[in-house]
Amino acid sequence: MRLYILGDIHGQLDQLRRAHRLIAEDKARVADPEAPVVHLGDLVDRGPDSRGVLDHLIAGRAAGAPWIVLKGNHDRMFARFARNGLAHDTNVKSGKSWLHPLLGGTATLASYGIAAEDGDFAPAAEAAARTVPEAHLNFLESLPLWFEAPGLLCVHAGIRPGRALTAQDTEDLLWIREPFLSDVRSHGRLVVHGHTALDAPTHFGNRVDLDGGAGYGRPLVPAVFEGPHAAILTETGRRPLTPA
Repeated sequence: MRLYILGDIHGQLDQLRRAHRLIAEDKARVADPEAPVVHLGDLVDRGPDSRGVLDHLIAGRAAGAPWIVLKGNHDRMFARFARNGLAHDTNVKSGKSWLHPLLGGTATLASYGIAAEDGDFAPAAEAAARTVPEAHLNFLESLPLWFEAPGLLCVHAGIRPGRALTAQDTEDLLWIREPFLSDVRSHGRLVVHGHTALDAPTHFGNRVDLDGGAGYGRPLVPAVFEGPHAAILTETGRRPLTPA
């Protein structure tokens, strides 16, 4: 099974369009237009056009694009704020709110025409409740937490090592770093994830981290998986992605 996978988008619509173009060009070379494309979550926050990213993904799926979109922790934070005014997530140990510049909620609200500052939670939440389309919230709230393919498990943040998929905790699937990142044992399949930003997509043997830091201004790099073989897609074609 051929599977295309994208890491964290973080409101970078231009980068998402470029990644989709690279995928389309690769699909044309291998004559496989219906190969699924998995988006690993964190569609919103930090970047300049979270609204545009959601519009693009919703429209593409409605038009029949074979796109699978997973939920990331930032997607949940946005939906919870717009729906219920919740500005804090207990997984953010620093106590920073979703509106803190490092988390990027103000950039997301700005893409809807809402000016907000960290700490001004009530007026920002009221504006979000009035302005954010119900279709966007329904879309975010309905996103699955993982996608399975032969030999692969796609998830936003990672998994709790040694625990069956059906026993995984939602908070881990959305937020985990340790002990997942440092665990070198086989997980029974290759885990493909985002969430932990790196300088570029990296293969660690038992997992592949595709968050190349688009939320921090670095390129959004799509990858293609064919059985045990992985490659990133570039303007000049495929480049093998192998364990470091």
